[in-house]
Amino acid sequence: MTLIPQSILPASIHGRMLLISALATLVALAVAGLAILGVLQGFVTRGLDQRLDAELSLLATAVRPDGAIDKPRLAQVRAALAGEPGWRWRIASPGGVVSSADFPEVEDGPLLPPPPPLVPAADRAPPPPVGGPLEGPRAHAPQPGEGYDADGRRVHMRSVSLPSTAGPVTLTAAAPWAMVQKPVRGALLPLLAILAILGAVLGGAALVQLRLGLRPLRRLRADVAAVRDGRAQTVAEDQPEELRPLATELNALLQDNARTLATARASAANLAHALKTPVAALALELRDDPPRAALIDRLYGTIRHHLARARNAVTERRAAAPLAETIADLLGTVAQLHADRALVFDDTAQANVTVAIERSDLEELLGNLLDNAARHAASRVAIATTAQDGTVRITVSDDGPGIPVADRLRATAPGVRLDERGDGDGFGLAIVRDLAELNGGRLLLDEAPGGGLAATVELPRAGGAS
Repeated sequence: MTLIPQSILPASIHGRMLLISALATLVALAVAGLAILGVLQGFVTRGLDQRLDAELSLLATAVRPDGAIDKPRLAQVRAALAGEPGWRWRIASPGGVVSSADFPEVEDGPLLPPPPPLVPAADRAPPPPVGGPLEGPRAHAPQPGEGYDADGRRVHMRSVSLPSTAGPVTLTAAAPWAMVQKPVRGALLPLLAILAILGAVLGGAALVQLRLGLRPLRRLRADVAAVRDGRAQTVAEDQPEELRPLATELNALLQDNARTLATARASAANLAHALKTPVAALALELRDDPPRAALIDRLYGTIRHHLARARNAVTERRAAAPLAETIADLLGTVAQLHADRALVFDDTAQANVTVAIERSDLEELLGNLLDNAARHAASRVAIATTAQDGTVRITVSDDGPGIPVADRLRATAPGVRLDERGDGDGFGLAIVRDLAELNGGRLLLDEAPGGGLAATVELPRAGGAS
């Protein structure tokens, strides 16, 4: 069970890790801020307690051993006790209560320990000096308390009980709670600014960490893309410890695919050799029977067609073939085959363009197109190429009769011959179409600018767009 619902999680690992880091940083900063405020408030409160205890020490000097209040002495210390607005004091003795005006009510009264047993006057310690600490057998440790004044404002108190021969005397000093809140609030804005700066630093550190931490994944993705485009055969295994097993498994998978491809190609070649001899022998036997000889020619074309499909069903997608070089070689062969017709071959193929297809498949594909164009051309065959957005367009056009629009789809069906006068077997355009589609492309038939047929093959460019 995840702490964050899957519906709101980002789709990327980078986004998820950044979200978790941001949430953890916010929680950590909030906890740190609250902790710092608590420590600061405790520190200010202790400082206030020390000031109140000093006032209690002054009040203690006005209490006589018999519990009576030394009014002349109290008059001397009152100026110090009333130094700030809102500060109050009280002396509660068995003989009465003396206090500053509007002394607040104690909310839950300070818990004071019971006074110690009375000590004979001869053995009693003298009262503490003015401003001295509350020490000796006469005083207990001051106790905290809370209260509210007549306006409902919170006050903080300190109380102490002094023993006397007449009974315990309770001294209380109080100060407004604003004495604690004011410095805390004053420190709040700088604290928030510091936490904000710390959060920004931690956020920047998280971004840098994610950037560096996920860099091996991006590099591995680039390696896989290079293998797919034919620019590499394996991915680099020099990876961090967590990714090294993945890289190793990917390379093992690539090797298995290569072995499977080699086996398939070998099987196709063996089948081609196995059928070649019987078909050739059968053609010799029926050479004097034109109808049956035509059937043998069609059978040979069918074998070539299906062998091409079987071979390209497991075609090597990482292959790359040079386009201009392949076209130049094929044009030389086709020109020799049709040397008696004095055809003009116009080659404007782009240089330095590679196509994502096996060279043998490219030769068969273009060979069929060029031979088909040469057989139907009146005087000229042109071939042109364009490469854009990762796709290569190869157009072979002629100035022959062309193919009507209504017959263009049927012309790519296996064994269909629209012109019975020639010596073709009707499988050329079908093989071109199949080879193009099996390599991620397509075949388009259109009318050439000067009349005739313009056959265009679209194939993926090796390495993607440039």
